[in-house]
Amino acid sequence: MKCIVGLGNPGKKYEKTRHNIGFMVLDELADQNHWSLTQKKFRGVYTAEHVDGEKVLLLKPQTYMNLSGESVRAFMDYYDIDVEDVLVVYDDLDLPPGKIRLRKKGGHGGHNGIRNMIDHLGTKEFKRLRVGIGRPEAPATVIDYVLGEFPKSESEAVADSIEQSVKACEAWIGMSFNEVMNEFNAK
Repeated sequence: MKCIVGLGNPGKKYEKTRHNIGFMVLDELADQNHWSLTQKKFRGVYTAEHVDGEKVLLLKPQTYMNLSGESVRAFMDYYDIDVEDVLVVYDDLDLPPGKIRLRKKGGHGGHNGIRNMIDHLGTKEFKRLRVGIGRPEAPATVIDYVLGEFPKSESEAVADSIEQSVKACEAWIGMSFNEVMNEFNAK
């Protein structure tokens, strides 16, 4: 069983913001595979699918970013998902738009959604797919920046990072995470 979690904030107001790139990746993954994230429970929206005999679960917590771990923990408990079978997709200020990085574990790096995930999962050792959004230029604050939309000048890079993220998620369904990291971190 594999569980892919996209982090973001619910509602139209946040739909196209940088902080919602995790949701954008899951939406694109679902669209390309003709899946629908329509089931609602565990303070999230999700789908359960099967790919080549592997159960694949996609979850978008609807708790707002800073409480994402509450939804993920309830989801994992219900489906009896081991933490090693979870991949969390989220925005990263330390990567430029267009870049992605996969990691097996790590700290929160100031990301409150990941901080809450660590608190609720009780470990820093869960797989991550970090999608670059870049850093704000002064005088913009980080909060205003992550809750702002991508400018048109970054649309090509953002579309590319979403596409690479979808491919990495699909690869993880049938490959080891080390193989996926070797393939996608090299790009």
